Amino acid sequence: MTATLTRTTVTTAAALRATRRRRAARAFTATTGLTAAVAALFVLTMMVGSFQLTATEVVTSVLRLQDNPSVDFVVRGLRLPTALSALTVGLALGASGTVFQQLLRNPLASPDFVGVTSGASLAAVSGIVLFQIGGLAVCLLALGGAIAAALIMYALAWRDGVTGYRFILIGIGVAVFFDGLIGYVLTKAQLFEARQAMHWLTGSVGQAGGDELTLLSAALVVLLPLAVLLSRKLRVLELGDESARALGARVELTRAALLATAVVLVALAVSVAGPIVFVALVAGPIANRLLGPATGGIAAAALVGAALLLTADLVAVHVLPTPLPTGVVTGAVGAPYLLWLLATTNRQGAGG
Repeated sequence: MTATLTRTTVTTAAALRATRRRRAARAFTATTGLTAAVAALFVLTMMVGSFQLTATEVVTSVLRLQDNPSVDFVVRGLRLPTALSALTVGLALGASGTVFQQLLRNPLASPDFVGVTSGASLAAVSGIVLFQIGGLAVCLLALGGAIAAALIMYALAWRDGVTGYRFILIGIGVAVFFDGLIGYVLTKAQLFEARQAMHWLTGSVGQAGGDELTLLSAALVVLLPLAVLLSRKLRVLELGDESARALGARVELTRAALLATAVVLVALAVSVAGPIVFVALVAGPIANRLLGPATGGIAAAALVGAALLLTADLVAVHVLPTPLPTGVVTGAVGAPYLLWLLATTNRQGAGG
């Protein structure tokens, strides 16, 4: 009897190790493939246009390996800022979206819908319309607006802890309230200011300035690795608060740290490119499909977000007959996904 139990235990342990190896190999393959795809899209974004360039010319110019004034002007002066904006904003939205979804244990828990993006947008639009400011000042205002929105929602949702369902419902209400305030602020704007604010609200990676990009890039260097390091604790929180506490996790402190990381990332992304919708919503689920079940890779979700936004910018500028803001393309693609998600979630709930 003892020998049989020993053999069963050894077999089970070997099966678990084999499963972990397969998952690690799949995650490594998927992450490597996503990295290569993002790099290719990043270079392609700077190759196409009225002045066509080769991949070698783009890479040489970006890395400053050779001086070619005409190529350098097109690449570094015109196309690189837009490509960097799409890359960094996509990374930030992808990472923040999957943190929200895993933290609140709901696929609809995107910063687009729970008030964080609306808080950043309200602060930025108020700065543009009421105070006639721009550049880095708008970036800092958006950051403050997003943090204020998150604190308001966290305080309203607190009742011996924060549950994902309550946080999402309160977030939706806060988002609607902020959207109404944005409409009110726009009624007070002059024609030029209203046009500027509406263009910003549409969302476009081509409107970023150097200071905003520098701030977002610096935040990514610090916060993206931090989010990846905290991902193990995030997996524990997905088990539920009671189970997480039983495993020794400091639930509220971990949740607050993860929420703060995601809020800062999405706020800076919004300040750079405006409220580009649906990227944060879809990046996490796509990454999970690539990585396999029960993975929730934040780095992979960030790469998916970057790939989506680089692709959307290519389509918006170079594929459509008339160039459009990037947010129009992401909205057109993301809305059907949201409807599908709502329909399938409803069926699953009904079935349960």
